[in-house]
Amino acid sequence: MHNVLVADDERIARKIVTNLLASQSDIGPILEAKDGNEALALAQQHQPDIVFLDIQMPGQTGVQLADKLPYHCALVFVTAYDEYAVEAFELCAVDYLLKPFDDARFFAALDKARHHLDNSAGFDRDKMAQFFAYIQTEQQSQHRSRLVIKEPGRIRLLNVEDINYIAGAGNYVELHLLDGTQVLHRETLTRLESQLDPSEFVRIHRSTIVRQSSIKELRPGSKGDYEITLSGGDKVTLSRRNRNRLSAYLD
Repeated sequence: MHNVLVADDERIARKIVTNLLASQSDIGPILEAKDGNEALALAQQHQPDIVFLDIQMPGQTGVQLADKLPYHCALVFVTAYDEYAVEAFELCAVDYLLKPFDDARFFAALDKARHHLDNSAGFDRDKMAQFFAYIQTEQQSQHRSRLVIKEPGRIRLLNVEDINYIAGAGNYVELHLLDGTQVLHRETLTRLESQLDPSEFVRIHRSTIVRQSSIKELRPGSKGDYEITLSGGDKVTLSRRNRNRLSAYLD
């Protein structure tokens, strides 16, 4: 029998998890914590086998708490923020649950936790420290250093420093990378623009953002616009209404 700790500051979220766990014959005592401090006290007292841990909690965040959990436990992060969830899964957790999740996704995570316990593997505390440092950096920074790209059958982490330029189309953007490849990302161009460092990226058209250091040549057009040649030879248009954004090049 496995004893389980469910830590989440949302009562309804805890109830969903505990109800699903209650249907499983190999699950014993189910402990509940509404914040990080309570979760730590329960974990130290009861040494849970499996922990469902919300990343955003008062007291101590799930990230801060994770490094203090019993070494043997199977850790499953629960979060509404996919950028944190993916990092957690890649670095230290058995699995993650992205809210809202369905029953099938929950039981898949539970099965991974069981397998983890059966193989007597603890989570990697060095990787946990890396994850904590990454989250601190991201939270202190106004701009993203990596993007979470969801592709069929996998989730990809893309370094912003690898982007050459970005072309927008509705609710999607096409990321053109410095190595010549392209990646489709579900995000609006305007929202993505707000996540990027304006000292590195500039919007030159209603459908285009470019890396400033990739600009190699500007040629004036006949309507007050400019043709820009980027690293790798790609050509994009600087619209007349956005000329002021590259005034340092044109004056």
